[in-house]
Amino acid sequence: MNRVFLIGYMGAGKTTLGKAMALSMNVPFVDLDWYIEGRFHKTIREIFAEQGESRFRELERKMLHEVGDFEDVIVSTGGGTPCFFDNIDYMNRQGKTVFLDVDTEVLFQRLRIATSKRPILRGKTDEELHEFIEKALAQRLPFYEKASFRFNANNLDTRNEINESVKQLKRLLGLI
Repeated sequence: MNRVFLIGYMGAGKTTLGKAMALSMNVPFVDLDWYIEGRFHKTIREIFAEQGESRFRELERKMLHEVGDFEDVIVSTGGGTPCFFDNIDYMNRQGKTVFLDVDTEVLFQRLRIATSKRPILRGKTDEELHEFIEKALAQRLPFYEKASFRFNANNLDTRNEINESVKQLKRLLGLI
């Protein structure tokens, strides 16, 4: 199997689908943000606040290269990971990349619930949140579209939908 990198916008289901897929295949799952937090003993928010985005992106790239050497692993990246340096090209060389494509409206509904957990979204009205998602997605789409595979991840609300998505994704990747 080697490596599968899940990419996409925040709220696309990278962690949800990645954990379920790794469990179904009995392979390790690595959420890149959690990995970074564990290595540096700080939250992503703290790293951003203390060192700025450019330093965070350098650390992120270094940690991506570290987990990119792991064998038989499912990696969930941060939403911005593919958009910096040569990260998307690196992931494409190291394994199979999957863009979890989710409709803007579905992202809006998912992120609307999670605004308190995501500082970048905190305090936004529904209209501002919708605009923010559309704008950021438009900027990131050219990077996401460089993934080897594109997978519709609109339906991840129930355990059954997650399990069915895992089966479809494994089929798409030729893993079953």
